[in-house]
Amino acid sequence: MAKQLDYHTLREIFSRFQAAEPEPKGELEHVNVYTLVVAVALSAQATDAGVNKATRALFQIADTPQKMLDLGEEGLTEHIKTIGLFRQKAKNVIKMSRILVNDYDGVVPNSRAALQSLPGVGRKTANVVLNMWWQQPAQAVDTHIFRVGNRSGIAPGKDVGAVERSVEDNIPADFQLHAHHWLILHGRYHCKARKPLCGTCLIRDLCMFEDKNL
Repeated sequence: MAKQLDYHTLREIFSRFQAAEPEPKGELEHVNVYTLVVAVALSAQATDAGVNKATRALFQIADTPQKMLDLGEEGLTEHIKTIGLFRQKAKNVIKMSRILVNDYDGVVPNSRAALQSLPGVGRKTANVVLNMWWQQPAQAVDTHIFRVGNRSGIAPGKDVGAVERSVEDNIPADFQLHAHHWLILHGRYHCKARKPLCGTCLIRDLCMFEDKNL
């Protein structure tokens, strides 16, 4: 775990991220907030590309909680069977959809607590939805952010909760909205787990990672 970087270094890092990608976007395809919740829930232990491939046809016919209930668990399972843990995920999506219809009039709630009360929706999923749909500076810490945060010193922490707090506490407010997307994309395409592309990294000179792949 690297030492926490100081304020001025963090400002420079995120200024570079912003210059390179002013409006970073999540890569999960969705057509509304409900399909975003479903897509994020399905993405646990799966790739965004794999989820997108499975949901393109699904979201054309089931883009509301009621339509998903009409499709049913068996129908949903057929669409998502290429995704890891698809049976449990299908059960959760159907349960979630039923709760949304019965308790929320088919409308996705926009508080973290209400989102986390839905089957298959953990804190990370809730934070992604709050950030991407409602533009809240919520920090969804996945494996990429955990790795980048600890390697670089941007947001070190022993667990995902500690890294989330480190991002919220240390990254300047004007970068908070897009912070988690910049970090995810950096981890996915540059600061990779096995062979980080340190030679072409735009924050190489500021990063605290000692075993740089140069």
